[in-house]
Amino acid sequence: MKSYRIPQTDLEVSRLAYGCMQIGGSWSAEPMTDVEKTAALAVVRTAYEQGINFFDHADIYTRGKSEAVFAGALGEIPRDQIVIQSKCGIRFPGQPQPDDPQRFDFSYEHIVNSVEGSLGRLGTDYLDILLLHRPDALVEPEEVARAFDELHQAGKVRYFGVSNHNVWQMALLQKHVAQPLVVNQLEINLLHSYLINDGILVNQTANTYAGATGILDYCRLHDIFVQAWSPVAGGRLFNPPAGAPEHIQKTAELVASMAAAKQSSQEAIVLAWLLRHPAGIQPIIGTTKTERVIASCLADGLSLSREEWYALFIAGRGEALP
Repeated sequence: MKSYRIPQTDLEVSRLAYGCMQIGGSWSAEPMTDVEKTAALAVVRTAYEQGINFFDHADIYTRGKSEAVFAGALGEIPRDQIVIQSKCGIRFPGQPQPDDPQRFDFSYEHIVNSVEGSLGRLGTDYLDILLLHRPDALVEPEEVARAFDELHQAGKVRYFGVSNHNVWQMALLQKHVAQPLVVNQLEINLLHSYLINDGILVNQTANTYAGATGILDYCRLHDIFVQAWSPVAGGRLFNPPAGAPEHIQKTAELVASMAAAKQSSQEAIVLAWLLRHPAGIQPIIGTTKTERVIASCLADGLSLSREEWYALFIAGRGEALP
């Protein structure tokens, strides 16, 4: 698989990443079954065999079980051959106190404790990248800077970034944090193309989206690597649910038609659309089915023309360009 060099780092990463959100089984407190563990290791192994060397985690994924089961894969995959990224900052309701609400937490204590927990579950001495998961309205950038300094100096985190952050949130953090923010992970797909729409809707009023303004251009300007979560729109582009809007059905039909014409998979068409963008977007696939991992990796060998890219874009946005 072809690779990207993440700017401002020495990390050479596969163009597709594997997202480990669902490999831990259920989101309940129940432990994983042996069947679930076997399936998790099989899909991670398949991703690695297909050329994926980047694995995305978060401390909350299946309440820590995703990181814990992934540790089993490190018995088969050399640690220095892969890049492990995890995220922190989302806290569940009822933790640690029964009356605690759901919240976001970028406090020094939570960031440091979260990384320690992730390292323990993963069975590794360091994270290649740590991302702040969702913006904390009560963030104190000086606290984030203190946590990042401590984790970096201790060798526990090599690089840092964010997820779901807008331009000004990134700029505010970077004013205080000594380390460069090297990643922003964002939802981008054919049915959620607001970050791309933003760039063509200058002086327009339609199809805007909160916080989207300038994010892709800012990331390109400041050498921040863009990752796309939910790159296939949760499968709605392959099997639209009953009663789905007409533009979703038509987009799915176009994806299927292109896949047949190119003798490839529908997954590959949708992911190749993201890979065609000049920002150098890294889709994070999250399927737990080995056959769909293989089908997704076909995207690395596909190239879409400008006309094909725009045809998909227009279909997904559900209206003509301005």
